[in-house]
Amino acid sequence: MASLAEDEEEDYMSMAIPDCTTAPSQPETSVQRRARKQREAEGRARQTSKAELARQTEAKRDEALNTSLPKTSKGYQMMARLGFKAGSALGKEGNEHARTEPLDVVVKEGRAGVGMEGERKRKFREMGDDVNGPENAKKRETESQFRDRQGKEREERRAESMCWSAMRVLESFETKPGENQSSAENDGDRGRRTATEPTKQINVLWRGLVRDRQEKEQERRMRYDLHQSLSRNATYDDAAEDKQDQRAWGTEEEELEEEDQELDQFKALEPAERLRRMVIYLREKWRYCLWCKCQYPDETMDGCPGLGEDEHG
Repeated sequence: MASLAEDEEEDYMSMAIPDCTTAPSQPETSVQRRARKQREAEGRARQTSKAELARQTEAKRDEALNTSLPKTSKGYQMMARLGFKAGSALGKEGNEHARTEPLDVVVKEGRAGVGMEGERKRKFREMGDDVNGPENAKKRETESQFRDRQGKEREERRAESMCWSAMRVLESFETKPGENQSSAENDGDRGRRTATEPTKQINVLWRGLVRDRQEKEQERRMRYDLHQSLSRNATYDDAAEDKQDQRAWGTEEEELEEEDQELDQFKALEPAERLRRMVIYLREKWRYCLWCKCQYPDETMDGCPGLGEDEHG
């Protein structure tokens, strides 16, 4: 009885205590099984995107390129029969310059032709050398030079706009009703009258306005003749028609005058210089100040601050 008690006490002392922190395994319920199967089905039905396919293909390619030829391969066995040993080079023995590693594979991803990428890089490099070279140091402008250039261009555009305004003012003064023309006819037919007059007889200061109007009118008539379908045959020629009938039917041929060298020389001037000449002409002949926007009764032009725009504030 004493030995039996000792065995029981020994068994009691050697008994392993179970880990209470580990959760007991429970059987999967029907709800959990249904959710798991649904997740697995969605994973199988999901289509791989192009980006994922490209990454998978790239990973497989890199893995294959980084893996040496296995000895079980037929190609390796054929080279081994010809004397190839792992780590040595192919070809004649003793060749120090022989390659011991295969050629690196460069995957071409673009659609350009072979060598196009290198040509593009070469052009970019040449362009960078041209821009950053010492011979082009003068061409690179600083921030202050850029602001000055932008300000100068802005002033030129404004002066050009003021030139057109001055030309319209000159036209209004120099095309006033004459002895044989009423004011109503002048207001309604001024553009056509100046268009029919020889442009070289018009003052060169506002001759460009008339020439521009003639060119636009000619372009408008050309578009009209091109898109407007007339019932009348364009090749029909009636000797009894006068110029007004020809103009109505669109059969009149109008040509601009030949090149005007005087006008070209005037247009070649800077916008500020052209504007200055027109302002002086308006003041001297018509006693009109372009900046005050009024015509003075006498040549003294009492009340006008001065010739320039800055003097008018």
